Amino acid sequence: MLHMSARNGAGGEEQAFVVLQKKEDQRMWIADGWNDYEVLDASGGEKLERWGAYRLVRPDPQVIWNTPRKHPGWKQRDGHYHRSSKGGGYWEFFGLPKQWTIRYRDLTFHLQPFQFKHTGLFPEQAVNWDWFSSIIRSAKQKEPEREIRILNLFAYTGGATCAATGAGASVVHVDASKGMVTWARENAKASGLEQAPIRWIVDDCVKFVERELRRGSRYQGIIMDPPSYGRGPKGELWKIEEMLDPLLRSCARLLADDALFFLLNSYTTGLQPAVLSYMLGTELRGRDGAVEAAEVGLPVSASGLILPCGAAGRWSAWNE
Repeated sequence: MLHMSARNGAGGEEQAFVVLQKKEDQRMWIADGWNDYEVLDASGGEKLERWGAYRLVRPDPQVIWNTPRKHPGWKQRDGHYHRSSKGGGYWEFFGLPKQWTIRYRDLTFHLQPFQFKHTGLFPEQAVNWDWFSSIIRSAKQKEPEREIRILNLFAYTGGATCAATGAGASVVHVDASKGMVTWARENAKASGLEQAPIRWIVDDCVKFVERELRRGSRYQGIIMDPPSYGRGPKGELWKIEEMLDPLLRSCARLLADDALFFLLNSYTTGLQPAVLSYMLGTELRGRDGAVEAAEVGLPVSASGLILPCGAAGRWSAWNE
């Protein structure tokens, strides 16, 4: 954990923030609160998952080990995404419906197989949902009338948006894909949040942040889950290695004086937890608070292993 506090020199100028990192803080954040989702087994570049009543087999680049596939679900699967040697791949179905739902705590999510192996939800993110939801609820318990505004960038199908709103925040949900925003709205409705204070924005995240800065908007929390590569609604190019740092710097300026948290999630190879913590610590060095980062993972039932699923960096205010 990086403990941050601004130090002033003799002339009052801001000095470098203090960093205290403890070995015991180096760990993995595990999304083990699911009832409707489970990694049943993992072997030979694939994982066997249970999504509610259905079993899927999907490729996973982290699964480079080969263990005996003894779980019956490998042969009793409802859907299987096969990788192609030419790139991409295809789904093979065995009675899987076009759409179904699963629940996480009070939230309900619509799922469907689409694009490259995806279903519309990343279950490992539940560990981050629980983290910031706890912060929001704590703040609302202390000040029930307080407005807590959250900006969710690259917001996908709205898992984080629903979790934050369900905890008592108002959310600005921004994604470049109109289809993903529509899907997110359906998830909010299914979760009983149709009338919740959510602004649904189809826009390029970088351009939206720039406009928010000009408007003087401020947020108590920011959530970012940027892709490695992508395009905005008007063809705007996004390359994470070139554009993440300046976007992070701009987002830091959007944090209100009474900000609660900042979450930066990444699935990009090379953006290790230490890199995420350094980036957050650098951009938020003028604020009191704590920065921590770790891999995010899912438990594997058959082996007791933890499957790594990217990394996350978190900043939270000391006073919350």
